[in-house]
Amino acid sequence: MSTYRIPRAVALGAATVLAAGSITLLGSAAAYADTVPVIGTLSVNPATGADDELMNVVSSGSCNGGTNLQLLVFGRGFPTDGYGVTPNVAQSVYSPDAQGRLSVPLSDTMRSFAQKNGFSTLSGQYEFHLRCRAKIGATYFGDFVGSVWFTSPTAYTSTDPNAPVAQATTTTLSVTPTGSATVGSDVTLTAAVSPTAAGTVQFFDGATAVGAPATVAAGQATATVNTLAEGAHTLKAVFTSTDSHFLGSTSANVSYTISPKGAQATTTGLVVSPAGSAAKGASVKLSASVAPAAAGTVEFKDNGTVIGSQPVAAGAAEFSTTALAEGDHQLTAAFTPADATQYAASASAAVPFTVTPQVTPPNPGGPTPPAPVSETITTTVAPGALVISVAGANVTLPPLTLNNDSTRFATAGPIQTVTVTDTRAGAPGWSVSGQVAQFSSGTGSINAQNLGWAPNLVSKGDGLKVTLGGQVAPANAVEVNDGGALGLKSSRTLATATGLGTAKVGADLTLLAPTSTVAGTYQGVLTLTAI
Repeated sequence: MSTYRIPRAVALGAATVLAAGSITLLGSAAAYADTVPVIGTLSVNPATGADDELMNVVSSGSCNGGTNLQLLVFGRGFPTDGYGVTPNVAQSVYSPDAQGRLSVPLSDTMRSFAQKNGFSTLSGQYEFHLRCRAKIGATYFGDFVGSVWFTSPTAYTSTDPNAPVAQATTTTLSVTPTGSATVGSDVTLTAAVSPTAAGTVQFFDGATAVGAPATVAAGQATATVNTLAEGAHTLKAVFTSTDSHFLGSTSANVSYTISPKGAQATTTGLVVSPAGSAAKGASVKLSASVAPAAAGTVEFKDNGTVIGSQPVAAGAAEFSTTALAEGDHQLTAAFTPADATQYAASASAAVPFTVTPQVTPPNPGGPTPPAPVSETITTTVAPGALVISVAGANVTLPPLTLNNDSTRFATAGPIQTVTVTDTRAGAPGWSVSGQVAQFSSGTGSINAQNLGWAPNLVSKGDGLKVTLGGQVAPANAVEVNDGGALGLKSSRTLATATGLGTAKVGADLTLLAPTSTVAGTYQGVLTLTAI
């Protein structure tokens, strides 16, 4: 356990009446800086995360015309004309990538920017504008625009959580007549789309579109053609959704053959043994049947590539192989007649097949292998240490001033930055908490309950995951004899972390005091403990 004690000095001075201000809350982030043209988009990196790491925005292109860049944020709690989250600097500070894109880091966390604008809760959409501008003045050349959505005060996503989620679809293609047809015959292509969704289906012969897109009705779209040329064809159907609730999809390829006119149609079937799957190196038998039993040859194919060819005898052909590669396969059989004027070619439907990893059995008949030998490898992990320090031992807050309705005194200011370094083996993680003692001037006192804080992250190492403690509100200027446990009178968490490395954290203090407090310089000791 490491402990630091920091005395806090607060001077009570003359009361000052502050003019009340106002904050305008924006209802949405839909139309900011609409006088500046949008010239591209921004993506956010990390796209989703907790607001304890600095975000980067990445533009879709380069800034043309302007000499400088500035990143602004718009949204609930920030000024209507935007709040600068980076300084106005020369764009040469950011080196573009090969596509001209610029990566610009925010100068602090969004939580810190919110606190600087007088609010603590981030909620809903916030829009970033990377502004291409002149060095001085208000000459703007355009904005790259992107958004994040805070789903909680500390967690964000770059995808609108309220946007509808599109559902996947499946498209299946069937062709009639099955397998083959003769030149000039009608061939009907039918696409079934599941689940039923509005849209169109474009049929393809290889890379060539077949006819115009067909409208999907009751989950189906059809097209009938008689222009397919003699020979082998690869047909497919591509569904394009017109409903934002559904995605498009593409069918599996269907092999098809167009034979010379006058030839008798044939059908080809395929059976694979063993069914479904086999280990790598095992024998796989492909058995094709051709009806009617015409003379000719069957080519056996694996994902469209010929792996074997056998003549047809009594309407059947067989081929065995042990060379199928590990993974998924689509096996087919394609019949080519010996006399194309008498019989038409045909192809089987694809049969899915999986080759699993090879299992090497033991070799009981071989020589006995030698006994294994071993080496003992030794190394040492140092225990490391947990160290806490502060940038300075004293903080002087501004004089307490009287509020507008003369009911209490108030002052505010930051603590000295707290640095925590953890090098302990096993990365057990750490927690820093703070607790203040009663404030005293020698002749008067201020109740410790009247001190509150809002923790913030200054910086952290890449190996650390830091979670800030919650904001602690001060008691409402309670008298010194109040025995409650509000504010920092009780121990409160400043931050917790997992991982190894160094983190720097801070907090913005708020101190209230009753109007009965006598004049003087008050000091209280804030004890920070790391465990």
